[in-house]
Amino acid sequence: MAKVYFIGAGPGDPELITVKAARVIGSAGVIIYAGSLVNREILRYARETARVYNSAGLTLEEILDIITGAVARGETVARIHSGDPSLYGAIREQMALLEQRGIPCQVIPGVSSFLAAAAALQRELTVPGASQTVIITRLEGRTAVPREEDLASLARHRSSMCIFLSVHMIENVVEKLLAGYPPETPAAVVAKASWPEEKVVRGDLRCIARLAREAGIDKTALIMVGDFLTAAGKRSRLYDKNFAHGCRGKRP
Repeated sequence: MAKVYFIGAGPGDPELITVKAARVIGSAGVIIYAGSLVNREILRYARETARVYNSAGLTLEEILDIITGAVARGETVARIHSGDPSLYGAIREQMALLEQRGIPCQVIPGVSSFLAAAAALQRELTVPGASQTVIITRLEGRTAVPREEDLASLARHRSSMCIFLSVHMIENVVEKLLAGYPPETPAAVVAKASWPEEKVVRGDLRCIARLAREAGIDKTALIMVGDFLTAAGKRSRLYDKNFAHGCRGKRP
């Protein structure tokens, strides 16, 4: 039976896509991609005869109608989302309705933009002695955030934080972060991570909003906060000669 694949296209660089995702895109008769975020170069993996739809201007009902028609014709559908579809991808609402129609679905994960941003910064999000926790969140906007997940509350953990979908409200973000982090906490903004036009701004909570505005960054960017941005941290035990584990004994 024909199937719908929800595919993570990665953060932007068309080479940051899994081998499996590229193979499925190449076999699909119908491709629906989020054109406002997904690099169109991803479509180079598609076959010439595939029918391609940009979901940026479509409603949920229109997307479902396209998928249902394709599956009825026995065609594989590649539904392509940016980054990894499990993060702010709105895939569950699509899958639930497809399941009601008896249409099988499968998710192919992708490289999230927060990982591409960490790569652009050449930083490790989990540095021994600095942070062992990563919080992925967003500021409340037109989409509500549960009260318990308010940014000011999360900031009190002082962990590594990756803030999506909020750079256009960066002044509000900083105000809430200062409820937990000290003003000198390192911060960075990475716009369009892995794209040719990628921009990286570094600073701290005292200046990051101004620096982002001066760089003209107001969308498609992540705000990164935490000591991981500057801390050398402690040496991990993973490769320590005095630390034995299942794959390596203690060295003399």
